[in-house]
Amino acid sequence: MSAVWDYFTLKNEKDEQAECNTCHNKVKRGGKAVRHFNTTNLIKHLAKYHQKQHEAFLKKTEDKKRKGPTQPTLAETFAKRDKLPQNSAKAQGITRVIAEEIILDEEPLSLVSKVGFRRTIEHLEPRYNMPSRHYIVEKTIPQIHKDVKGYIAKQVESANALSFTTDISSCDHRPLSLLSLTAHWIGPDFTPKRAVLHAREFRGSHTANAITDAMQNMLCAWKIDKNKVHVILRDNAANMKKAMDQLGVPSLGCFAHLLQLVVHQGLLAQRAVSNAIANGRKIVTHFKYSPKAYSELEDVEEELNIEPKRLQQDVQTRWSSTKMMIDSLLHAKRALQAYASDSNSNLPATITGNQWSLLEKTATVLKPFQELTAEVSAASATAADVIPSVRVLTRFLDTESEAHQGIQTMKATLLDAVHRRFYHVEMEPLYAVATLLDPRYKDKFFPNATNLDQAKKALKAVVMKMEQELKKTMPPSGEVSEAEPARQTPGMEAESSTSSLGSYFDEILEESSTAVAGPSEQEIPPGALIQLESYLSKAPLGRKNNPFHYWRDNQARLPTLAATAAKFLCAPCTSVESERLFSAVSLIIDEHRSRLTPEHVEMITFVKKNLPIMLRLQPGQTVEIEGSVVMEMEQ
Repeated sequence: MSAVWDYFTLKNEKDEQAECNTCHNKVKRGGKAVRHFNTTNLIKHLAKYHQKQHEAFLKKTEDKKRKGPTQPTLAETFAKRDKLPQNSAKAQGITRVIAEEIILDEEPLSLVSKVGFRRTIEHLEPRYNMPSRHYIVEKTIPQIHKDVKGYIAKQVESANALSFTTDISSCDHRPLSLLSLTAHWIGPDFTPKRAVLHAREFRGSHTANAITDAMQNMLCAWKIDKNKVHVILRDNAANMKKAMDQLGVPSLGCFAHLLQLVVHQGLLAQRAVSNAIANGRKIVTHFKYSPKAYSELEDVEEELNIEPKRLQQDVQTRWSSTKMMIDSLLHAKRALQAYASDSNSNLPATITGNQWSLLEKTATVLKPFQELTAEVSAASATAADVIPSVRVLTRFLDTESEAHQGIQTMKATLLDAVHRRFYHVEMEPLYAVATLLDPRYKDKFFPNATNLDQAKKALKAVVMKMEQELKKTMPPSGEVSEAEPARQTPGMEAESSTSSLGSYFDEILEESSTAVAGPSEQEIPPGALIQLESYLSKAPLGRKNNPFHYWRDNQARLPTLAATAAKFLCAPCTSVESERLFSAVSLIIDEHRSRLTPEHVEMITFVKKNLPIMLRLQPGQTVEIEGSVVMEMEQ
């Protein structure tokens, strides 16, 4: 209690005024309701009219501060000893946050029984009674899953068109196969969105019929009509392709997987290159299994002022790892040569001068493939990137260069594989229309005039159909908005000055830079074909621009084209999202959580991937969901 009450008297605790013991005047307590009462006016009264009493009040206040907090009452002590009921709002909120931490941070479910964690929670809230692992799995996680699923269902339902990625994978720590389904769509503000819908157990043989039935059940579980499915990205296996055909939905193979097949074929085409890579692989393996040899190599690198970098061991089925291995060998080239010249070295193989030259040229040829693989695997990549990527890759491989002397066989094989694997992409409407609707590409990357004409006809048909659909759902707009320039965002990477393909993109654009004059941007009537004519007549944007921002800024001016772009640009060009999902699953099912049932695995995976979408947290922000405080999320 404040020391000011030594100088004032209250007849009733609810009185709005207190009586001064010195002058017996009435002083207001600062409000009409009890919860608003304070002692500010009382202290000011003493300071203004009773200086001696005010000085005594300040001295008492300082003495009380020095003595520290007062001893709690007996009732307060017993209240702190009482445990929170498990069904209380605070206890459930803490339990939910603990479960979310376990899922988001990939902690084992046994965390709730570990001494260190329990001591931490006991210190933070002594009244909280830690639930068992069984309670977290059977009660808390299903409730979180239900909340997140309800939120994602509303998001998916609001989408006008959906694309999907799917794949099948097996777990390392137990005999379990999972079939994934990830949805992709464009939000109302032209923001790309995606959500994991399933990582479901897939038992039995992976036949086309079984895959068809499983996909049908997953779509039905989310009440997704097949007419709403724009395309499904899958791997290139025959059973998966047949399953999508039987399901009756459009599907495309993974572009990154086809690039993998192209490069793998090229690396095996020239024996001299294969031998050089094989020798490099033996050397890397030697240092990997000999700490003594590796420390000696590091000493040599230090003497030569070479920054130490770990030699990368490749996986022969992944050409990108072979490229990283070659790069690591080239980085340590001088150190390896000095190490090999020592008579005490015991290397299992030696890389000759000619082989070093072949490795350098191989790295140069593979660099564009590495860049393209990274670009098309990014979250911002779409089906529109396929045709321009193939065109630029073909141009690169078809260009003669002195730097590529000695590996012509490999280059020729790569070029032949690109022609054979991707000859059809220009004739695929899903790729062609998407490319035309990307303002960075438009119609500039079609080398075949016949294929370009077919693509434009397909686009016109799609646009006219979209115009009819919009007329049924949207009132006509009589006002034309001025377009805003598209802006670069962190999600879209600009061309790097070191890019080996940027110049080829620019070269192709310059060759077809003549634009046909169309209506001015402020005079475009609302007709779909006029919109299309105006759009194609303008020069493409630079590659660093964000196509989604372009359509967001121009959807009022080009409403039909914008709606069509939202449908075709929601499709990714790879099934990488499914591989990322399975990487997350591999962290969920490990030696510490190998006893989880398939249902719980799917629940945890679903929450792990989708909870951040529901929270939508900014750095430093917290959100309360149904009484539970959700912790800050890292961006």
